[in-house]
Amino acid sequence: MGQSSSTVGAPTELNRREFFPSNRFNFRSSAVVPEFESNEEFAEADFLENVVAGLDYTADLPDECLASIFHFLGSGDRKRCSLVCHRWFRVDGQSRHRLSLNAKAEILSFLPSLFARFDSVTKLALRCDRKSISIDDETLVLISLRCPSLTRLKLRGCRELSDRGMELFAQNCKGLKKLSCGSCMFGAGAMNAILDHCTALEELSVKRLRGLHDAADPIGPGAAASSLKSICLKDLINGQCFGPLIIGSKKLRTLKLIRCLGEWDKVLGMLGNFNPGLIEIHLERVHVGDVGLYSISNCSNLEILHIIKTPECTNFGLVCVAERCRLLRKLHIDGWRTNRIGDEGLMAIANQCPNLQELCLIGMNPTSLSLAPIATNCPKLERLALCGSATVGDPEMACIATKCVALKKLCIKGCPISDEGVEALAWGCPSLVKVKVKKCRGVGGEVVERLRERRGSLVVVLDACEIEPLDGSGSEVGVQESGMEFPLIGNQITDASSSFNGRLTTMFRTKFGFFASRNLVACTFRRWSNADDGLNGDS
Repeated sequence: MGQSSSTVGAPTELNRREFFPSNRFNFRSSAVVPEFESNEEFAEADFLENVVAGLDYTADLPDECLASIFHFLGSGDRKRCSLVCHRWFRVDGQSRHRLSLNAKAEILSFLPSLFARFDSVTKLALRCDRKSISIDDETLVLISLRCPSLTRLKLRGCRELSDRGMELFAQNCKGLKKLSCGSCMFGAGAMNAILDHCTALEELSVKRLRGLHDAADPIGPGAAASSLKSICLKDLINGQCFGPLIIGSKKLRTLKLIRCLGEWDKVLGMLGNFNPGLIEIHLERVHVGDVGLYSISNCSNLEILHIIKTPECTNFGLVCVAERCRLLRKLHIDGWRTNRIGDEGLMAIANQCPNLQELCLIGMNPTSLSLAPIATNCPKLERLALCGSATVGDPEMACIATKCVALKKLCIKGCPISDEGVEALAWGCPSLVKVKVKKCRGVGGEVVERLRERRGSLVVVLDACEIEPLDGSGSEVGVQESGMEFPLIGNQITDASSSFNGRLTTMFRTKFGFFASRNLVACTFRRWSNADDGLNGDS
């Protein structure tokens, strides 16, 4: 009586499309198809019909292509995608190379099933909080057996690991290229085991290693010395035991010593003779004086130097570096208000380092005697930060505005400048893109309006007030190739491309809603490229 038959017969067109996805865009020739004014309307109608039918548009995508799409997503979005279907669950597990685990002791029973799913992990992070018991040697050895292709390992707060456990791990993961450990209890024995067995190691970062003490054995150089390119030591009581490793690493390019106790002049004394490839050195709150800086000057290829809160360093040491490290591109100095580095050392930099692109001076008192030659003799200077200086006033600002023709970013913090000094930038620095003025009591908000009237494309940040450009011609996109964030100036960053990102993200969500997310496109365009700083290896 008017009801359709429920008898099982030949498959309908809808069923055929489900079984044969390649035919999902074909219509039956006998079907009555409405007239469409354009191909776009026809395609849209076909698209809506298939959406109603519940078709899987990823069914024809190879697993490799689907995995490539997953790589654009953040960790949370990938977890949600893995719950969509069995195939996505499998592809996500097989293509996930990074894994971060809560390294509590009770994780041991879950490891077999965990690594049965994630069988391609090459980058692993194990973190444990202070109030919990961390994984022990047995767990670490099991992980090394399940992840033989591991290339990067990060350990944080794994206090139950010993030298023996690290030695067994190193024997099973000989392809390790990057190791970062912090707040762990193992000591020199573990470090030597890593250096002896992991011959491909390129980056080593050690922070708050509790097992190091005054009587610790020397560390290194080991078999990894032939491949090691970066060493970072932080908050160590007896960091000097890494001396043999530092000196013996012939390919070392980056050395960072941060808040490590003890005398470092002796260790640095042999750098130039054994490490000719060093191009980046960071010294922060370590006992280093002019003897150490003189030794650093033997590294003729040095390009980046940070001297942060080292009160024993004076103008003499900086002059030595300037005279022999003429390829210097970036120089950061925090004088800690000791006035031991001033115009004399900076004038030497101006006269000997014409390639200088970035200069950050904190807690120092430079004047026009040094700023003028820097502006004149360093034509590539693009980024300048002057913080906590009692001698940087309106005359120095006028000097910067007149002579720094290549300057793109300028930060002034805690200096006795006035509106007159800031307004000088309206007629100078033709390449200037962004200015930050923080904690300068003599500067008012009116000067920002005058700057914007004169140079509408200039981004001006005045304390908590940020004035964005009226158009996109002077946005920060133009200087992202040399991305730098000035220290100690807060976290206000102008994202001039946010509106473009929003439109593009909306388009992706509309057209490809099954894999587009809030992180898929936005994260790509928010990254600051750092092409001129490619010193830390692959990411």
